[in-house]
Amino acid sequence: MTWPVIVACFIVFYLLNAIKILREYERGVIFRLGRVLAKPKGPGLIFVFPPIDRMVRVSLRIIVMDIPSQDVITRDNVSVKVNAVVYFRVMEPQKAVIEVQDYMFATSQLAQTTLRSVLGEAELDDLLAEREKLNTKLQDIIDKHSDPWGIKVQLVEMKHVDLPDNMVRAIAKQAEAEREKRAKIIHAEGEFKAADQLTAAADIISTNPQALQLRFLGTLTEIATEKNSTIIFPLPIEMMKAFSFTKPEIKK
Repeated sequence: MTWPVIVACFIVFYLLNAIKILREYERGVIFRLGRVLAKPKGPGLIFVFPPIDRMVRVSLRIIVMDIPSQDVITRDNVSVKVNAVVYFRVMEPQKAVIEVQDYMFATSQLAQTTLRSVLGEAELDDLLAEREKLNTKLQDIIDKHSDPWGIKVQLVEMKHVDLPDNMVRAIAKQAEAEREKRAKIIHAEGEFKAADQLTAAADIISTNPQALQLRFLGTLTEIATEKNSTIIFPLPIEMMKAFSFTKPEIKK
């Protein structure tokens, strides 16, 4: 084998080794002699010439990052554990490689710190009832601080809020008391409306005394359907007058 053939084989092998294929969602940040190229390469077929060039692959897909449970003390001094999830993607591959050493680790630490800071300023009731508002605030803060790294935060969601057992019992008692209060208010409103209707009915019945007897007989009919009650039937005095005997007057 002559030297030209050896050189040709080496060149072919070198070119084949320089061929790289990037997927549709990947970009390659190329460092040529230590200096980054103006634009990232990809997707498709690209050439990376070692040892002159060094390529860093960056995925442009949305990354789902789980934030571990964080111990948070709310503004009203309640200790809770909260975990969340962050959805983000790399918008500028060059900044993600150059501006920060490890953008995945940096985003994770930023999300954990922001979660503790934001939730520490909120009260427990807001933490449980205003999740959407707090999620938006978390997203804005994380997105603002990660923007210089070429990262766009799409969404931040709190997954679970772990409360102490004593606080769970206190919230249950509060909910039970609230339910009892609402029940008493509804019962009082019903009594008020019933009294109002009874007053109107009494005014109507007072205009015709026979209506009271008819209502009494209707009530007896309803009671008789039970067949297990002793019914006391009062007779009106007006009915007894028909059977009364009066002494004849003695004429002098």
